[in-house]
Amino acid sequence: MTNQAKISKEGSDKIMANQIPDNVDDWFQKKFDECSEKKESKRTKSMVILSSKGTMDGAYPTFILSTTAAALGWDVTILFTFYGMELLKKELNLKVSPLGNPAMLMKMPFGPDWLQKINMNIPNAVSSNVPWFENFATTMMEQTTKAKGVASIAELRDLAIEADVKIIACEMTRDLFNYSKSELIDDIDDWLGATSVLPMAAEADVTYFL
Repeated sequence: MTNQAKISKEGSDKIMANQIPDNVDDWFQKKFDECSEKKESKRTKSMVILSSKGTMDGAYPTFILSTTAAALGWDVTILFTFYGMELLKKELNLKVSPLGNPAMLMKMPFGPDWLQKINMNIPNAVSSNVPWFENFATTMMEQTTKAKGVASIAELRDLAIEADVKIIACEMTRDLFNYSKSELIDDIDDWLGATSVLPMAAEADVTYFL
């Protein structure tokens, strides 16, 4: 071996010795973790929402969470099933009821500040026996969201569609409740069942059942 080759080999050995520690397993694990983190940072996160409630208080979380995730650049899919199919109607007629919902405290959407800050806990005996009380509660909720500058459900739904949130309707629910495609929005991406959606939910980073 020539002196130049010998010097080159010794230099290479020193470089390798500096790069690879005595514990080779730890070194490889560290490099593997660094590569995994870099790959994970480039991966698009995903969210699947299973929406089953056809009420105002079921619709708001569905569309607020989906549009927020879409704004973050996530891939978002919503499966509308059972009463959640009401959120896909062209003409929305969603209501909210304090009956059987003790967490729902009524607030006045107008008037002086002290009046708007009062939490009115409506007893079930009142909400279940007073005629049209559900309509009253719905109007109060609509006025409150409007006064606070919260978008309507129809506006949030349009925003979700514009943000490329994937809208999936449950095929079984359509047959079960005799929904007509003509009464639903035209922006439904697909008609699927549980066997197709559950694998998607299992692979998603975040899954909600609402």
